[in-house]
Amino acid sequence: NGKRTVIFSLPGAFTPTCSSTHLPGYEAAYEEMKSLGIDEVYCLSVNDAFVMRQWGLAQGLDEDKTVGSNGFQKVKLIPDGAALFTRGMGMSATWEQERGFGERSWRYSAVINDGKVEKLFIEGGGVEQDFGPDPFEVSDAGTMLAYLKESK
Repeated sequence: NGKRTVIFSLPGAFTPTCSSTHLPGYEAAYEEMKSLGIDEVYCLSVNDAFVMRQWGLAQGLDEDKTVGSNGFQKVKLIPDGAALFTRGMGMSATWEQERGFGERSWRYSAVINDGKVEKLFIEGGGVEQDFGPDPFEVSDAGTMLAYLKESK
């Protein structure tokens, strides 16, 4: 409550676009987002906590070992192992035939202001099931930064 945060969600840790561009973009833009009035930046994926931690370490994120911390110093990696948050957001997608993933999160980003969605960027205009392409055009850090600068 009372916080303005950015959340971005992606199909999976250790996957190509998520690892090469999506997470690194937000990690690089973290301080600028904070300077634009964002309290925290969260990355969510339908993976378990152990996978998310190992992915963060493999990505070179600086770990925050303070008791009670959320794991990393900048972007916080949030596991949604049972896809409960993802389903609640209406962003559950399966790529069973296309990639063998099963249930995952569709790629999106959002600004959450005091517990309410202020702005939502959904890739491809909406969730698609067993979709071939993995659109990555509006949930990136650059689009989010442009929105934050415009809305400040």
